[in-house]
Amino acid sequence: MQTTLRHSVEFKGTGLHSGRPVVLRILPAPKDHGIVFVRTDVKALDANVAARWDLVDRSPLCTRLENKQGVSVSTVEHVMAALCGCGIHNAVLELSGPEVPILDGSSLPFVRGLINAGRERLNAPVRAIEILKQIGVSNGEAHASFEPADAMIVQFHIEFSDQAIGLQEKELHLSNGAFARELCDSRTFCRQRDVDAMRANGLAMGGTLRNAVVFDGDEVLSPGGLRHRDEPVRHKMLDAVGDLALAGAPILGKYIGHKAGHALTNTLLRELFARPDAWRYIELTEDQRALLPGAGVKEADICAFA
Repeated sequence: MQTTLRHSVEFKGTGLHSGRPVVLRILPAPKDHGIVFVRTDVKALDANVAARWDLVDRSPLCTRLENKQGVSVSTVEHVMAALCGCGIHNAVLELSGPEVPILDGSSLPFVRGLINAGRERLNAPVRAIEILKQIGVSNGEAHASFEPADAMIVQFHIEFSDQAIGLQEKELHLSNGAFARELCDSRTFCRQRDVDAMRANGLAMGGTLRNAVVFDGDEVLSPGGLRHRDEPVRHKMLDAVGDLALAGAPILGKYIGHKAGHALTNTLLRELFARPDAWRYIELTEDQRALLPGAGVKEADICAFA
């Protein structure tokens, strides 16, 4: 059965790049509605922006959606990952500005809010995208691919010269609340020199040591250090879950990312949908639904960080 929220939930914060205050309200939606953002500050144009792969304006810094009228929503990946990880198929996301609030730089606040809001079952079957054959895309040293699998699996590999990050890799089967337990609390990360460059160009104005992990060589500058020894690769996996949620349906398959970012993951989705021999829609059985991200997730699965 498809799901939506039982009650609405609200989040207040600032945009990562603009630094401006913004309010996000997530409300229940009917069956087959999908995930749709609504810009409440936009009056003259179509304010609805569907959470869909073909509306992504590919960028290395975040995932930005834009509808045909030019109305956009930026930094959607963390809340999309939370919706996927909590098994929410239908929702309206009312947003008072152009950016989703960054909050603590992870999906944890969104996951906590969604679980506390409760889930409502809807009388409609869940359709999923089944990966039928291996496909991949590359950009220089970075590449991303899909392989057939019975459930959603994410594997990621990163490598940075900074000693505090270095080489990290992880693979995770995203069933039975694994997203909430293993990934949702991992924060966005960057290097101090990248922060300096972005701010010189008017970006990351809302970024602080409280909503991002900042590295400088072998040092972690953010107070309290890391939440996980391998927090950077976990956050890359979180981002991938959010970007893949824009496929419009759960994915049964394995995603493999090597130094991949938002733009390359979206390019992989575009390649997938251009290859009708590589995928198909299937209506899920009860046993298959039990393997989806968010199936059976509960409050006890939420990470303990404040």
